[in-house]
Amino acid sequence: MTKNAKITIGTIAAVVIIVAAFVLLRGGGTPQADGAAPAPTTSQVPRVPAEVLVRPDSHKISTAADGKATMVEFLDFECEACAGAFPAVEQLRKEYAGKITYVVRYFPIDSHPNAHNAARAAEAAAQQGKFEQMYIKLFENQERWGHSTESRGGVFEGYATELGLDLAKFKAAVADPATAARIAKDQADGATAGVEGTPSFYVNGAKLTPRSMQDLRTAIDNALAGR
Repeated sequence: MTKNAKITIGTIAAVVIIVAAFVLLRGGGTPQADGAAPAPTTSQVPRVPAEVLVRPDSHKISTAADGKATMVEFLDFECEACAGAFPAVEQLRKEYAGKITYVVRYFPIDSHPNAHNAARAAEAAAQQGKFEQMYIKLFENQERWGHSTESRGGVFEGYATELGLDLAKFKAAVADPATAARIAKDQADGATAGVEGTPSFYVNGAKLTPRSMQDLRTAIDNALAGR
C-alpha cells in the first residue's frame, strides 16, 4: 500500500472516529439502520498475538486485576482524530474502572510535524512516573501546540515543569536515542498488528473498526462476558 493510500485511509478513519466520539459524549452510539448486521463480537475477529500488542514496558494507565478485558490504542498525540476520541476514551475508562486494562502504544505519523516530539515528551515523562499526566496534558492542549512546522519542544518542557518533573532529566530523556528507539518499537508492533491510521483500537487482540464509540463499549462488554 502506498503512503498516500495510507494517509487517505487515515483521513477517513479520522472523520469516523471524531463523529463517533461526539455521538458518545451526547449520550449513545449511532443507531443501526433497519436490517443492519450487528457489530461482530471480538471472538469473530482474527486476533493479534498478545505479545505484539502488550509488551512488558507498555504503558498501562488503567488496570484490571482479573485480566478479562484489555483495550490497546495505537495513537499519535498530534492526530486530530485521537484528540477527538480522547474524551470518549476517558469516559470509557471511568465507566469500566477496575474492569479493563487500557494500554497506550505510540504510533506517531511522519506527516504530523510534532508527533515524534510529543511521543518523546510522553516517554520522558514516563521515565519519571508521569506518563498518564503527560498523556492527558498533551491531548487537552493539542490545539495549542499541534500542527505547527516549528518544534514545540519548549511547550513540552513547560508541561514537564507544570507536572513537577525534573527538567534536566526530562530534557536528557527527550534527547536520548533510547527514547526514540522505544517509540520505534511501538511503531513496529503497530505495523505488525495492521495499524494503518490512528487511533487504532484492539480489544483482547481483536482489531476493531468502530462505527461509533458504542461499538467499543460492546466489544468491552463481550470481552468481559467471555464472548
